[in-house]
Amino acid sequence: MPEAAGARVVTGEEPGSFARSVLARRHPALIRQVRDAFPYPPERQRALDALLEETQHGVIAPLLPGAHDGERWAVWGAPHVGRSWFDVPFLWAESYFYRRLLEAVGYFRPGPWQGIDPFAPFKRAELGGAAVAEELAALDDVAALPLEARDQAVLGGALWGNRADLGFRISAGQPREATDPGDPGTRVVADDSAPFWRHLAESAPTTVHLLADNAGRELIPDLILLDHLLRTGRAGKAVLHVKPYPYFVSDATTSDVVDCLRRITDAPGRAGRIGARLWDALTGGRLTVRTHPFSCAPLPYADMPADLRADLSAAAVTVSKGDLNYRRLVGDRRWPGTAGFAERTAAFPGPLLALRTLKSDVAVGIEASTLDALEGSGEAWRTSGTYAVIQFRP
Repeated sequence: MPEAAGARVVTGEEPGSFARSVLARRHPALIRQVRDAFPYPPERQRALDALLEETQHGVIAPLLPGAHDGERWAVWGAPHVGRSWFDVPFLWAESYFYRRLLEAVGYFRPGPWQGIDPFAPFKRAELGGAAVAEELAALDDVAALPLEARDQAVLGGALWGNRADLGFRISAGQPREATDPGDPGTRVVADDSAPFWRHLAESAPTTVHLLADNAGRELIPDLILLDHLLRTGRAGKAVLHVKPYPYFVSDATTSDVVDCLRRITDAPGRAGRIGARLWDALTGGRLTVRTHPFSCAPLPYADMPADLRADLSAAAVTVSKGDLNYRRLVGDRRWPGTAGFAERTAAFPGPLLALRTLKSDVAVGIEASTLDALEGSGEAWRTSGTYAVIQFRP
C-alpha cells in the first residue's frame, strides 16, 4: 500500500524485539506446555518436538498433504515457506505457528484427537479461578451506579479484561496477575469513549458486532458489555464473532462462549441474572454467535472477504477486542505512534471501536505529547500490558 511507505512490516529479525521474543521464547514454552497437558501418543509428541525444532532452528515447512485448508495456506505461505520463522512477517508467522500446532496434535485429522482443544486446560483453569468469582461478584456494585458510570464500568471491564490473555502470561514466564487498572502503572493513552457513547445515543438501536479476542476472563466482560448494550436499548441485536477453531492459545471459540455463559449463569447475585438474560438473548435471537474462516487468516481486515464485509457494514458499530485484532485493523507495521487511527482503519466497513491493551509493538492514534512522555518514561509501554487504548472511528 502506498500509505505504508516507510513503515516497516514487523518481523522477528531484530534481536531483543518483542516479535523475536514471542518466536524464540513464547512459542517453545507453549509447545512444551501443550505437550505436558495431554497424554499424547508418541506420534503426536514427535510432531510437537519436530515443530519446536523447526521453529527454532529450521525453515518453514508446508502443511501436510490433504489438509482441509491446504490450498488457502499454500497461497498465503508462498512467499514464506522455506525461510526462517524469524525472517517473515510476524503476523503471518504467529498465525501459521498456531495452525501448525493444531496439525501436530491432530486437531483436524480423523482420529481420537480430532477436535480436542489443546488450550482447553489453560482456559478452564482460568475460568474456575478465584479472580473470576471476584469479578462477577463486583457486578452487584456496578448495578447500583448511575447509567453513565455503569457505561464506563462495563466498557472498562471489557478493555482491561484483555490483560488476561494467556499467551501474554506464558511469555512472561508464569501465569500471574497483571497490574490492576487502578494502579498508577496502568493508563489509557487514547480515550474515545465519549464519542463512542454519543454515537450509540444518536443511532437507531440496530445491531452491534463484537470481534472477540480471548476466552475466560476477557470473554466474560465482553458478554457483560453486550448485555448492557441490549439492556439499555443501545443495541437492538448483538453479534459475537469468535474463532471457528482454537487459535492463539486463549482465543474464544463457540464452546468457550458456552463455558463462560454457564459460569456467569451459575454465579450468585447480579451476575446470575445477567447470565440468564444472555442465555435468553441467544435462544431468542437477539444475540448471535458467528464464526468465519477469515478470523484465523494471517491477513489484515482490509483484505476481508465480501460476505464478512457486507455483514459488518450493516452494524451500528463493530467493537474490536484485543491486540491481534488491532494489528489486523491498522496493519502490523512499525507505524509512527501519532499515525491516525481513522486513516489506518479506513478500509474497515462501518463505525469501529477498538478496545486494546497494548501487548505488541504496533500503536497508532496517540497524541504527540502523550507519545513523547511514554517514549521518555523508559518503560516497555508498547508491550507491558499496562497501557491501553479506546479508539473510535465513526
